[in-house]
Amino acid sequence: MQATVRIFDSETRSGSVLLDNGTELPFGADAFDAGPLRLLRVGQRVNIRVEDDTITVITLSTFPLPE
Repeated sequence: MQATVRIFDSETRSGSVLLDNGTELPFGADAFDAGPLRLLRVGQRVNIRVEDDTITVITLSTFPLPE
């Protein structure tokens, strides 16, 4: 699933994304650390994996989601 970064805090490695339907979903450091990222910018397109309404992985839209 794709989304757009709404908020990202580099110190806590957490933030939130907006889904294409306008729904905001938060993500924590665990989701950020599950992908190969170092930084996110507001407005950046990302791929996310959602399980039970929780983002478990977030990565750039140009990267595949890790298994």
